[in-house]
Amino acid sequence: MSIFRTIAMFLYLFGYMIVHYGTLRRGERALAAGDTETVEQLVDRHIPRWSRGILKVTGVTLTVEGLENIPKEGPCVFVGNHRSYYDIPLLLASLDKPHGILAKEELEKIPLLNRWMKLLGCVFVQRDDLRASVRALNDATAIVESGRSFVIFPEGTRYKGEEGGVGEFKNGAFRIAVKTGAPVVPVAMTGARALFENNGNRCHPGRVHICILPPIRTAGMSKAEQKQLPEAVRQTILAKLK
Repeated sequence: MSIFRTIAMFLYLFGYMIVHYGTLRRGERALAAGDTETVEQLVDRHIPRWSRGILKVTGVTLTVEGLENIPKEGPCVFVGNHRSYYDIPLLLASLDKPHGILAKEELEKIPLLNRWMKLLGCVFVQRDDLRASVRALNDATAIVESGRSFVIFPEGTRYKGEEGGVGEFKNGAFRIAVKTGAPVVPVAMTGARALFENNGNRCHPGRVHICILPPIRTAGMSKAEQKQLPEAVRQTILAKLK
């Protein structure tokens, strides 16, 4: 059964983008013309719908708590633990609206998906190239400075350990929040890895719980507080996962 769910997922994933190719082109023309309002309208309408469709096709039940913790005014930086390829559609379907994501460069090579991600405001990073990583962080910082929230997975890769654990949180990603003064909003996700990776990379139905935790102010932080921020956020998420 899992193989049929996996086939259905890929058919839906790319089928939606093919059916709505005209919408994509409209968004790209609007982006080129600087019409950010039209781009935002198209992204806000289609990307959550596309993401929820992926979850429905593969039998995922999603529960979200803590939406009230998302700041009502000004941008923030969402920081989540990273367990699965599913994390991206899960967050696109569960936050207040879809936000740009700091994503690995491999996703930039996937036809159609890469173009929708660019409309969304995603930034692609080469993890093994220091200069490219710095440029990516600068690009993400500029997005937050423009007033848009952003999503990062500070582990830098999917954590493959037991459920309830997280990897090391890298310092670089937190510079986006510190430099802009935007609050950090920790996001704890459980159950995502059981949907795909734990089943030999085949889709499997399951339940995912996402908890959006209270924001952490970064404006006015001392140097010592900035240095402690990655581990403080890690411990906050870890406590919720357990």
